[in-house]
Amino acid sequence: MTIAFTLIETAKLNNVDSQAWLTWVLAKIADHKITRLDELLPWRYAAQAA
Repeated sequence: MTIAFTLIETAKLNNVDSQAWLTWVLAKIADHKITRLDELLPWRYAAQAA
């Protein structure tokens, strides 16, 4: 539960819709390389969505 709260609050602090971001991450994470997890962070999502 703490991890989920932290993810949601991190998204909010970066002015990112947490639900949209989590949906986007869950759709991508299965095929994403572990060495490139930084690409799934909220501020990266915000840059792509803009």
